[in-house]
Amino acid sequence: MNTTKRKTLNIRKAARFAVVINILQVATMLAAVAVVLFSDKSDSPLVEISILAAGLLIVSWGAVLDIREAINAGRAAEQAAMLEDAYRQLEALNSTLRKQRHDFRNHLQVVFSLMEMREYDDAAQYIESVYRDIQKTGSSLRTAIPAVNALIAAKRADCEARGICLNLDIRASWQDMPVSGWELCRVLGNLIDNAVDALTEGAAVDPAIDVAIAETPEAFTFEIANNGPPIPPENLEAIFREGFTTKSDGHGSGLGIVREILESYGGEITVRSDEKRTAFSGTVPK
Repeated sequence: MNTTKRKTLNIRKAARFAVVINILQVATMLAAVAVVLFSDKSDSPLVEISILAAGLLIVSWGAVLDIREAINAGRAAEQAAMLEDAYRQLEALNSTLRKQRHDFRNHLQVVFSLMEMREYDDAAQYIESVYRDIQKTGSSLRTAIPAVNALIAAKRADCEARGICLNLDIRASWQDMPVSGWELCRVLGNLIDNAVDALTEGAAVDPAIDVAIAETPEAFTFEIANNGPPIPPENLEAIFREGFTTKSDGHGSGLGIVREILESYGGEITVRSDEKRTAFSGTVPK
């Protein structure tokens, strides 16, 4: 498959730069007004002060509009990044499904040949191995949100490659979930990635991640737990602050984004951690 490389503009950086420039513009104008107001007014005609005040008004209004648009552009860039990530995961899941479909005829031929040779035990073992492989993908397709299904399938494959067991307990389809698919991917993806990091850095024995998706009459719920090292009690609240990290590479854990997304829909995220298990539980009201 050919991959097209494209140069992307860092919209967030541009947005932050625009905000800073406009703030400096307003500050400069305010300083100019202060100089005029507090200097000797005998040489400063009233008309100049009026023009300066009008200019300040216009520049300030333009700056406010620019800052607002820059903030909106930053949010749009964040949504675009989430959509792109969800699309990549959907592509990966689609590729897996196509591969399984392509291999199905070959599997049937192998089973048929084993049956013809009366190798019934070998045929049974072969069918069982193929079934387990298909079941892993099938168990990831139980929600009504394609992006979430793709995310779970991709994370499960990644965990297997790292020697981590990812267990699924999907008891609800999340049919009318108000949170958009790409935002849910951001939430669940961050939590699973953090669990993988905890298990990898903590060198856990029999590392495992449990992903549970459910709902009650009042809310949609989920829990992502791992059996890695516990979070220190003094960090249980700090981990949700933007930019907080205990990693040597200096990157935050993304939990601030998780909380922000859930709270924007009236939901919440909580954490429990001890020597045996660390679990993040989230709810979104119906």
